[in-house]
Amino acid sequence: MWDFIKRHSYDAVKMLVTQIAISVFGLVLALACSMAGNDQLRTICSVGAVLFYLFLIYTTVWDMGAKDSIAVEYGRQPYQPLKGLYISLIANSLNWLLALGILLGFVFSGLAFFSKLGGGCATAAILAQGMFSGLLAIHIGDTPLNAMPFVYFLTPLPALGVAWIGYLAGLKNVKIFNKSAAK
Repeated sequence: MWDFIKRHSYDAVKMLVTQIAISVFGLVLALACSMAGNDQLRTICSVGAVLFYLFLIYTTVWDMGAKDSIAVEYGRQPYQPLKGLYISLIANSLNWLLALGILLGFVFSGLAFFSKLGGGCATAAILAQGMFSGLLAIHIGDTPLNAMPFVYFLTPLPALGVAWIGYLAGLKNVKIFNKSAAK
């Protein structure tokens, strides 16, 4: 396992840097829409930021799968259909740790340490997952989604699914997006 982490740490860090960059983009969009007082536009912009983030993750892992396909085809590398998912799990480990801190802060809110831990992790999660900020501001009843600790465990799931599918598509050379059309 440690060997896999060492071999693919660059790819995981690349995915994490992509997340942070799109997080800033999503936060700016959500802030602008909130200042304009338009909740529907904030939600639409957040969905757009999430989709853009998932597109970038997809293209990153598709390229990884395409590079590995030749080595797999000629037997120099074993067939690992879950490799994109595993790399995404590594890249999202920060999100899982923040979600755990938020949950501990919620469950043990009466204890000062855990209360501060939960608040600090919630602030860091907003900064690390800014593309979701417009969606997390949606209210269910009187409670916004960002006040529900379990939601922070759900936000990495789209990236995991897209990384798994993107790597498999690259491994099989299946193109969902035509790169020549973008040029």
